[in-house]
Amino acid sequence: MKPPIKLCLLISILAVSNLSAFPKVDDFTIIKERVVAELLKSAVDDQNIAEIQAKLQRDGSFQGINYDDLSRTAGFPHRRHTYWLVDLAKAYQQKTSKVYKDSAVKESIVRGLKYWVEHDFFGDNWHNNQISTPTNLVNLLLVMGKELPEELVSKADPIIGRAHMNASGARPSGDRIVIAGILAKHLLFKGDRVAFREIIKIIEGELKFSTGQRGIQHDYSFHHRHDRVNNTTSYGYGKYANAFGEWSYYVANTEFAFSVEKINQLVDYYLDGIYKQLVYGIYTDISVKNRSISRKASFQPQGTLEIERLLFGTDYRKKELEEILSLRKGEAKPSSSFSTFFWQTEHFVFQRPNFYTTVRMFSTRNRNMEKPYNGPGKTTHHRADGTNYLMLKGDEYHNIWPVYNWQKISGTTILQKPKLPGIDKIQLDGLTDFVGAVSDGLYGAVAFDFKSPHDDLKAKKAWFFFDDEYVCLGTDIKAEPNLPVLTTINQVLMRSEVRLEQGGKVQHLVPGNHELKQVKWVHQDKIGYLFPEPTAINISNQAEQGRWSDITDQKNISQEIISENVFALWFDHGTSPNDAAYQYIVVPDVSEQELKETSKNNRQIEILSNTPDIQAVKSNKLGIYQIAFYKAGELNISKDLKVRMDSQGMAMLKMEDNKIASLTLADPSRKLSRIVLTLPGLYPTKGTGFMAIPNQQQNNTLFLVDLPQGVYAGKSVSINLR
Repeated sequence: MKPPIKLCLLISILAVSNLSAFPKVDDFTIIKERVVAELLKSAVDDQNIAEIQAKLQRDGSFQGINYDDLSRTAGFPHRRHTYWLVDLAKAYQQKTSKVYKDSAVKESIVRGLKYWVEHDFFGDNWHNNQISTPTNLVNLLLVMGKELPEELVSKADPIIGRAHMNASGARPSGDRIVIAGILAKHLLFKGDRVAFREIIKIIEGELKFSTGQRGIQHDYSFHHRHDRVNNTTSYGYGKYANAFGEWSYYVANTEFAFSVEKINQLVDYYLDGIYKQLVYGIYTDISVKNRSISRKASFQPQGTLEIERLLFGTDYRKKELEEILSLRKGEAKPSSSFSTFFWQTEHFVFQRPNFYTTVRMFSTRNRNMEKPYNGPGKTTHHRADGTNYLMLKGDEYHNIWPVYNWQKISGTTILQKPKLPGIDKIQLDGLTDFVGAVSDGLYGAVAFDFKSPHDDLKAKKAWFFFDDEYVCLGTDIKAEPNLPVLTTINQVLMRSEVRLEQGGKVQHLVPGNHELKQVKWVHQDKIGYLFPEPTAINISNQAEQGRWSDITDQKNISQEIISENVFALWFDHGTSPNDAAYQYIVVPDVSEQELKETSKNNRQIEILSNTPDIQAVKSNKLGIYQIAFYKAGELNISKDLKVRMDSQGMAMLKMEDNKIASLTLADPSRKLSRIVLTLPGLYPTKGTGFMAIPNQQQNNTLFLVDLPQGVYAGKSVSINLR
């Protein structure tokens, strides 16, 4: 039975009056609560808290921190002081902690903060003063709220205030968003809504294409500095993208929310830039690393928080984000296949569900490597010289670096010097224009007209990528100094015995350093290295020793000698080569038996040319031709069938039913507006972005294909001829 209308009205009035008794929470407060909740979300380790308290001394300093050394190479150990104060504050405010609202812990926090603000430790590295310290102090204030003495809060205020938009580190890059975020938190704590709104607008405005400058490039790679070195998964990830994503989450569904356009652009950057430069979108790709490669790292999946934040604010490309999320949680296995060339960064990535590989290069447009700022990275001179790392799982090179031979880097051709040059000779300008790739998004080839800025050495190097294997060619290798030149196929952690076929016999290779002849194939850790013609190679399969302190100038680095079993495979081109060459095929995720069968009936791959003018490979299985023309020329792709290019450039042809189904072109030199190409067969006379002139007498077609220009110069263009 329904209640009388008057009773319903009375209930409604009481309900409204009850709601009005509770003031509406405004958006500014909601954002502040989200920030604090995020800070308190991490679980408290009671044992860690006890250890921190035990280190705190009567004067408020912590035992074990050298407060006197403020140099750049010391690594600013002082940051542990403010970080530990935040840990104590989180434990103090969390009900699940053993020290929740413990007066002794609060007194420790106050004592530690007092020591800091009275000494105001100012490091030689700007990052410590404008980011590290302000981050920890503002987090401390937000977590503790009004429970800290006003006097200490007032003294901490100018120290936090070093994170401001006119600070030296607030230049357009990953650091600018981080500094803006610190300032935004500070304004939340102080309750300044007007200034907070302005800072949020600054953060939102930082997500943009900045090709040629610091920031996101039009190929979705990231440059932190004007040297145009790849920083996508360092500054462009942990700082730039994640800092923007963090604030897009905090302000979501409030009056301060970022525009849908900006959030969607962030999703594009994650999926098309960052995640394509992580192994399967899960693990760190060491080929993208710069100086940080000389720091000991942990091997674990990237976190899920950034994706969860994105999904909180948008449905854009939701399925792709959820797939990466599942991969990182271990709920799915890799299934994605792609071929991506980051033309603004000279970096190529090729992935199949069972392997991930890259080629890192540089040109006159990009410098080769990051400078060894603050100490790490002192051995990285040659890490962009056509580096080709291959990963099936992702940990194949994990922490190999102290024992690594830095003149035998996987994929590179290097003059073997008595020792590497000094750290002032690491970052150098490239010397050649013809550096690039042709890619249709699924398959691709890479060409590198390599001239070393370190040594009097040059080579034509190319890589051709297919579903089950990739082909590596080198030619025109020349060097003037009276020193050996080596091309390293791979230097990697040794995870299995080394097996090979030599002179028709299969054998197990005992540990040691070996010079071998007439080798047909080598197998180690589910990777096959196949030589189209039996060849002379060198193999090292033995324990190597080194120290982390050997590869960095940072202080307080372990000098303990460590040992790792390392597998290295390379060609020795001799001393002062004049016209050396190499060719090999890499077969990932293959058993020894499968490799043995492939070597007997290797009809899937044909090497069509490996000359200073043309390098070309055909996959018979896929019907794909990939060609690098270093100058105008022609190539017989089969009996009586020729491809001619009237300039330098790269081409990829896909065949179906003895006809070319699609054509993909690129100009690694970035000098052309159009490529002129003659192909066998008769094809339609026009299409989007190209013209075709059939010649019935010669049974061929002349194509005039427009190339991408401006910020897209170097990108491939594909046309469908079916």
